[in-house]
Amino acid sequence: MQNLVRAASLTNYAEVALSAGLDPNRLLMDAGLSPGMLADPDLKLPAERVAQLLDQSARLSGIESFGLRMAETRQLSNLGPVGLLIRDQPTLRDSIAVLIRYHAALNGSLSLMLEESAGVVVVREEIVVAPGVPVRQAIEMAIGVLLRLMRRVLGQEWRPRRVCFTHSAPKDIHTHLRVFGPCVEFGHDFNGIVCSRSDLDAKNPSADPLMARYAQRLLDEAVPVDESRSVLEDVRRTVLLLLPSGRCSIDLVSEHLGLVSRTVQRRLAEQGLSFSELVNQIRTELATRYVTQSDRALIDVAALLGFSAPSGFSRWYQGQFGCSPSQSRAARSG
Repeated sequence: MQNLVRAASLTNYAEVALSAGLDPNRLLMDAGLSPGMLADPDLKLPAERVAQLLDQSARLSGIESFGLRMAETRQLSNLGPVGLLIRDQPTLRDSIAVLIRYHAALNGSLSLMLEESAGVVVVREEIVVAPGVPVRQAIEMAIGVLLRLMRRVLGQEWRPRRVCFTHSAPKDIHTHLRVFGPCVEFGHDFNGIVCSRSDLDAKNPSADPLMARYAQRLLDEAVPVDESRSVLEDVRRTVLLLLPSGRCSIDLVSEHLGLVSRTVQRRLAEQGLSFSELVNQIRTELATRYVTQSDRALIDVAALLGFSAPSGFSRWYQGQFGCSPSQSRAARSG
């Protein structure tokens, strides 16, 4: 099943590309995307092609913060009716809840989740695309857009406790420091923003309940509910959350979702998937990212993918890719 993303995700792509000395039309066509597609923000584009376009643009320009630069001028209006609904929620918590509810309609490759513990909140974002598709630029753009949403309620000078990325730090970190401040960190086991629970419960001074109801009606008409697809996205997000714990069973995932496992199995089957196939898809994508696109220790990669021992991870990897993790990493270095 192909993941799709609204063309609005490439808002201001041409401007950033031109400022970097690139030919945006040529790069769009090289990625299999017509420049004319950007004129319709609601048009759905293959998420893999968008991720590849951002990566190619960063490599050719030598600007490692290309995706983040695109996020710097993003507005809630770029999210369409979802943006209107987010804008007029009474608290930041409510705004993020709307984004979590509708994010699949904006970007089918994005998983968004919120975790709370002891007064600390982690808003996590992960991108799952086909194995081998680079996601560094896409995830940095997504985190940058999330930060802009949070600052709309908390003020432009607000700083989170931490901004975390799983990838390594760029050679030039100036753009990241300008956008996020000194709290940005790299090489973590998740991508996301860490803040205080009190930040999430901050009142939105510009909330308009009448406009929120109007935006909700627009969304109810524009975004039909597909229960099977909704459950698939919920399962995907929960698998990403539970994998590093080593306890990613269908029973536990179902418990987190407030469903019985038989219902989860049925909804996944309606999308042509089993639970084990979905877990394997996510593991395969993450393994490719961590093994060939990062320098993480392989023992850490095994733990992140939910394997209790490196030997189990190695056997699984050999079965998926036809070689060992160390051989894949050596081939990359060579």
